[in-house]
Amino acid sequence: MYRFAKAALNLSGQASRQVAVRNASSGASREFHAKYGMPLLIGGAAFCISIWSYVITSTGIAWNLSPVGKVQPKEWNE
Repeated sequence: MYRFAKAALNLSGQASRQVAVRNASSGASREFHAKYGMPLLIGGAAFCISIWSYVITSTGIAWNLSPVGKVQPKEWNE
């Protein structure tokens, strides 16, 4: 059990050091988001809206949102 705990602490120390190094060198990520963030967001929203508009209008799905007035009780059989 001692070896397991020691290995777990060692792994967490290595992981925290890796995260610290990774966060220190994230300049490329910031540049990417500053350059392409808004066009990607707009493109994704347009894609989502176009797919859902096709699904809603062209696939012929009966949506049946409310069962009120559509559900009829069966007649009682004796």
